[in-house]
Amino acid sequence: MHVSALFLYPVKSLRGFAVSAARVDALGMVGDRRFLVIDGEGTMLTQRVAPQMARITTELTATDLLLRAQAGAPLAVPLAATDAPLRTVAVWRSHGLLAEDCGPEASDWLSSQLGLKAHLVRIGSAFRRPVLDRPAFAPGGASGSLIEGRLASASDVFHFADGFPFMATTQSSLALLNDRLAESGAAPVPMDRFRPSFVISGSAPFAEDGWSRLRVGELSFRNGGPSARCIVTTTDQLSGERMGAEPLRTLATFRRDPDDSTRINFGQNLVHETKSGTLRVGDPVEVLS
Repeated sequence: MHVSALFLYPVKSLRGFAVSAARVDALGMVGDRRFLVIDGEGTMLTQRVAPQMARITTELTATDLLLRAQAGAPLAVPLAATDAPLRTVAVWRSHGLLAEDCGPEASDWLSSQLGLKAHLVRIGSAFRRPVLDRPAFAPGGASGSLIEGRLASASDVFHFADGFPFMATTQSSLALLNDRLAESGAAPVPMDRFRPSFVISGSAPFAEDGWSRLRVGELSFRNGGPSARCIVTTTDQLSGERMGAEPLRTLATFRRDPDDSTRINFGQNLVHETKSGTLRVGDPVEVLS
């Protein structure tokens, strides 16, 4: 098995892009989800409520985040700043996060492009977001997917992603899903609908359900449990348009969580045990347990 694709999403829920390699630090991949779009109350905005976010492209230079849309001039936002005002923001269960406001120009640009009031915030020196503890994941456990123990340690922190610093998918699982879609007369879906951190090739379909720990190149990971999917998977990641009920409708026929039937799973959340290093396309993937 090996890594066949690697993606960065500099701004949560804006369009990401493929890379051949990415450095890893304590928060996750460097440059990944270090920016967040929020409303006036400090609550995150995502494609769940604003699918048009997918139309805004992102790019990273040595000093700036670049945002582009079909209309208007691009926006350059510094990756770091001094004396930036702080905003208190929330991402799901993580409340009271301190993030740096990127200023009125970024707010005006995003508000104009999205058609709603929006602000852009950035991770800075005041930001700390622990991976929230929960029972440890036990793939294939007799009583379901959870066992006693602790998933998170004090050193496990991450960025603005939903719940974990990484999410991995497998190419074979997507191929099986697309076979099921074809059987029902539906169009295939691309991997970008699932917005993975990296894609693994060379495994059996959904073999990832049984992986507790992995080594990917020079880094080790532990499994944080399956990734429950949402309406974003029905959103075209180029046009920002909702495309109907697929792939959720088909996934629901064979990928419902055994412990919670409201959750439809595709991909696995991961916590990186190795807090620095580099991930590369082509890295070998080894199942440790």
